[in-house]
This record gives sequence, structure tokens and C-alpha cells, in this order.
Amino acid sequence: MRKTAIFNDPLFVSHDPGFDHPESPQRLKVINEVLAQEQVKECFVYPEFTAASHKIIGMNHSTDLVNRVAETAGKIFDALDPDTKTSPDSYAAAVLAVGALIKGVDLVLSGEIDNGFALVRPPGHHAEKKRSMGFCLFNNVAVAARYAIDNCGLQRVMIVDWDLHHGNGTQNSFYESEKVLYVSTHQFPYYPGTGDVQETGSGKGKGYTVNIPLPGYQGDEDYATIFNDIIVPLGREYKPELILVSCGFDIYSADPLGLMEVSVDGFAYLTRCMVELAGEVCEGRLLVTLEGGYDLTAQRDGSMAVLSELCGKKLNTGHPVNLDDKRAAELRQAKSQHPAIAQARSVAKKAWKL
Repeated sequence: MRKTAIFNDPLFVSHDPGFDHPESPQRLKVINEVLAQEQVKECFVYPEFTAASHKIIGMNHSTDLVNRVAETAGKIFDALDPDTKTSPDSYAAAVLAVGALIKGVDLVLSGEIDNGFALVRPPGHHAEKKRSMGFCLFNNVAVAARYAIDNCGLQRVMIVDWDLHHGNGTQNSFYESEKVLYVSTHQFPYYPGTGDVQETGSGKGKGYTVNIPLPGYQGDEDYATIFNDIIVPLGREYKPELILVSCGFDIYSADPLGLMEVSVDGFAYLTRCMVELAGEVCEGRLLVTLEGGYDLTAQRDGSMAVLSELCGKKLNTGHPVNLDDKRAAELRQAKSQHPAIAQARSVAKKAWKL
């Protein structure tokens, strides 16, 4: 059993974009209800962490943006863009969310934990250098990668983003850098409109952005094929010193915002691939962060499936969250022939030995 940390705080529930907003506090409450069960809670460690400083956040964001988000503190309502609303505690939650990732990087790199899951809100991967957008205030995973490189001396960080939506902010943060390999699976064309298969980086970063745009209705076998045949081989060749995962549960079959058909078993298998890859190339250093996901069953059971794979122990949650050996073997042998997957692999092969 691995030492898996959960980074969580009541402030993450206090962020409230408003009535009927998809990115609601309930997304985290349903996860917390299961984590409160003693037989689940005892499987993990819960490190303390503090809010990230403006200097740390400024590694990836402009001073103007940091100040603009800070201005929302204590306000009953503010809007950073038409989709991105704040409440009195949103700023405090946002700086603490970044702080959770920073603490996770420190603990994973020091070996104090094997891996971790940052159950944070607001999410982050849409946030650009100068702009909050798409429910995201700051780009949690991008700041963490910057911190790992600039403060911890890493030369190679891999970010795997399986959220339904393309992580435009994360891509743009490292589009010209060879120090981050950004790999994204996403529904396309769809919000935010970026993530075409031909977007592969520029300058020193040419080839270090790998987009796998999908038209919709892809399920476990399709995603397993992508991870088996593209993402894991990329990681083996790149040999990152740290793997970060932007985990969106909005690729779930019943998500109200998407058209994907991934099951709870699928989330478990994708996580297993990342755990095994991290064990192979970077001493198990793996940090997962919560992004999107708007079906509450997926939030609850998907999170537990991810946590089960991270810690290497079957969890007794009262819900089916553990991947059985037969299904795992089937997904290991998955060979989807979807043309979008073939095209993405063909483009990636121009820079990598796939």
C-alpha cells in the first residue's frame, strides 16, 4: 500500500459561483461524505498546507490578474468573465488551491508521500497568464509545474490532462518550453476552442504539446487505447521527473456538459496507467488535481476509483469503485481503431518514437 495524501480544506467548499452554476460546492461535498467514512479515511494521510503567496502565483500569472482576483475577496458577488463568478471566499479558496499543489510537489519530491490527490476548488486549467476563465481563477497545475522547475530544479515535468475540455491555460503556459510535456485528451471542437491536433508547441517547445482531440462518444476502450499506445509511451520516452494529472470527471458517460462515455472503471484504469508510468520513470512521483466534472455520481465514485489506484488498496465505500482484474486485463488489451486516435498518434510520431 502506497502513502497517498489527500489535500482538502473546508474553504474549497466555500467557493460558490452562484445558484445553478455547474461548478457547485456539491461537487466536493459528495466526495467529502465518502472520505468521512472511517474505513476510507484511514487509508490516506492529510497534510497541512497554506495559501500560495502572490509571488508563487506570479510564476504563471500577471500581477494585474493576481490583483484582480484578490479584489473579489469579501465581495458577495463578482464576475471575472461570463462563466467565472466569485463569492466572498473565492479568492481565499483560489490561493489555497494553489498552495495545496505546491505542498504536494514538495512532499512528493521529498519522498514524504508517494503520491497525492488535491481535491481543490476552484479548478484551474483554463486560467491564462492574464485572464481567469472557464470557472478557473488561477491555473493550479501550471503554477505547480513552474514551481517544480524554477524552485525545485526539475528539468522535465509531464502534465496529463484528461478533462473533457482542453486546458488552454496550461498549454499556453508551456507552449514554447521543452521542460513541460503537456498531453491533453478532450472533446473537440468544444469550449474553449483550442486543442487542435496540429497545436504541437513552438520554438524549443515544438513537439512538447500533444493534443488528442476527440469528437465525442468515446468510452473506456478508446481512452485505454490512447493511454496504452500514446500517453504511456510518450512518458517512457520523455522520462519526466514528476507527473501531474489534471483530472476531470466530465468525461463520464452521464456528465451534463459532455458527450464522452467513460465509466468509473475507466477512471481507475487511466489512474493505474499513470501510477505505473510514474513508478517506472520517476520514482512514483505523481500528483493528481481535480479539474471539472458535473455529475455527482462521477465525482464521488470517480474520485474514489482514482484514490484506490493511487494508494493501491481496494476501498470499501459502499459503491462500486474498484477495478477488477478481468476488466483491467481487457482495457490493457484495448485496440480502438477510432480515426481521431490514429490521427493524433500520426502527428505525435513526427516528434516521438511511437
